Amino acid sequence: MSEVVVASYNVHQCRGVDGRRDPRRIAEVIHSLDAQVIALQEVDSWPGPGAEPVQMEFLAHTVGLHAISGPTIERRDGHYGNALLTKLPIVEVRKLDLTVFRREPRGALDVRLDAGDATLRVIATHLGLLPSERRYQVQRILETVEQDDRTVTVLLGDINEWFVAARALRWLHARFGEGAGGRTYPSWLPLFKLDRIWVRPTTALGRFRVHVTPVTRRASDHLPVSASITVAAGAVQATDSIRPFAVRT
Repeated sequence: MSEVVVASYNVHQCRGVDGRRDPRRIAEVIHSLDAQVIALQEVDSWPGPGAEPVQMEFLAHTVGLHAISGPTIERRDGHYGNALLTKLPIVEVRKLDLTVFRREPRGALDVRLDAGDATLRVIATHLGLLPSERRYQVQRILETVEQDDRTVTVLLGDINEWFVAARALRWLHARFGEGAGGRTYPSWLPLFKLDRIWVRPTTALGRFRVHVTPVTRRASDHLPVSASITVAAGAVQATDSIRPFAVRT
């Protein structure tokens, strides 16, 4: 049995509320989270010719973690989107396309990590701005976990959902339990619970935190969140088996 701290942070391309693009300030925040696994959103993962050093690689190197790139937008002048930083050995990486036609490209990183006695599955994502987008994207994510009922699974990221009765949230709660969330946006006056963490089985979810400090209030427009996860072999029992996915309105 081991305890792993996971975190999620929308870094807003390292641009703070003061207008400064400062990867070192974001690295300071990431270091303070003291997490072994960190999902990042809105991060540059390839700079393009003549640009600044890659944000993702800079952050990973500065805090001493491995980086997994999951760009959702790929242009000649640079790549941008999701990333996962991890201290745990990487077992497998899959990328899930969650793009809705004529909307901003979206995706998820589906990563299996070696947590010692067991494998930890981490799905890191950043969902769309429209309710219809999020419903489609949540359906796709739930379909990917439908047949996996023996692995401790963490779903985390910027879910972009603030309406507590939204169908997308209800579907996620039905599969993963209530999970954990706190007010994270906007960082200077947090009103909305956009950044969330779910864990299956629900008993594996430990302490959840929204990190509110003078630095986190300035470094990005979102506050970071973290949670402790208990990972143990055989943690998901038959009684926790995933039910066949069915959308309920």
